[in-house]
Amino acid sequence: MIIDVHGHYTTAPKALEDWRNRQIAGIKDPAARPKVNELKISDDELRESIINNQLKKMQERGSDLTIFSPRASFMAHHIGDFNVSSTWAAICNELCARVSQLFPDSFIGAAMLPQSPGVDPKTCIPELEKCVKQYGFVGINLNPDPSGGHWTSPPLSDRQWYPIYEKMVELDIPAMIHVSTSCNACFHTTGAHYLNADTTAFMQCLTSDLFKDFPTLKFLIPHGGGAVRGIDPETGFPYDDTKRYIEASTILSAQHKHKVYEGNARRVFSRLDAALKAKGK
Repeated sequence: MIIDVHGHYTTAPKALEDWRNRQIAGIKDPAARPKVNELKISDDELRESIINNQLKKMQERGSDLTIFSPRASFMAHHIGDFNVSSTWAAICNELCARVSQLFPDSFIGAAMLPQSPGVDPKTCIPELEKCVKQYGFVGINLNPDPSGGHWTSPPLSDRQWYPIYEKMVELDIPAMIHVSTSCNACFHTTGAHYLNADTTAFMQCLTSDLFKDFPTLKFLIPHGGGAVRGIDPETGFPYDDTKRYIEASTILSAQHKHKVYEGNARRVFSRLDAALKAKGK
């Protein structure tokens, strides 16, 4: 089995983006603010958005299961207040849960948190618990910079974040450290802000005693070069077609490849491992 631990719902039906644009407009004009029940997306629309996109790519590249979370650049925690983020996160997480229910052998969820600049992270716990306990999600995405490139939050080692870590340890789930859209003109979102944030988060952990306080805390730090998109001019294949490079390796044993493809993911995502074992996998 090949497990991709880092998938986002980047191809959601356009109705989602349209509803979000109305929500953003409603920040300044409450009369324009849409109700949650005004967003109508059918199961057939979800199926179409997945079959022709993510699932098609998975089949082409030979992966079996994707840990699936809302589109990262759409999280945009810097927009609006906590209520805006909370409503938006709940909508996006529910869509990922529905996709996972429609394609249970191909997708399993990870949650977006309703973070907001200057708001205590513990306000995210109800959404986190709902996603894990009700939807069966196996992880979360944690934004170390809800301000969108201005870095107004304390470092990840600060005790302000501890309520999230305590809940992660309690539920035995990892967090992928993942920023969202940059609203700082100095930082391109995927080409700079993502990579800057990953390095920053790593150094915040390295230079602190965080893991002395939480020895079983689990983080994933992504985008190891993958945020710089493009096609390999020598082969014509995308740089992010990871399996192709692993299969071509002459130094990885079969055991090493198993760890890369499946073993490491099951070790870090304990709830994923349990879900797969319940299916006899």
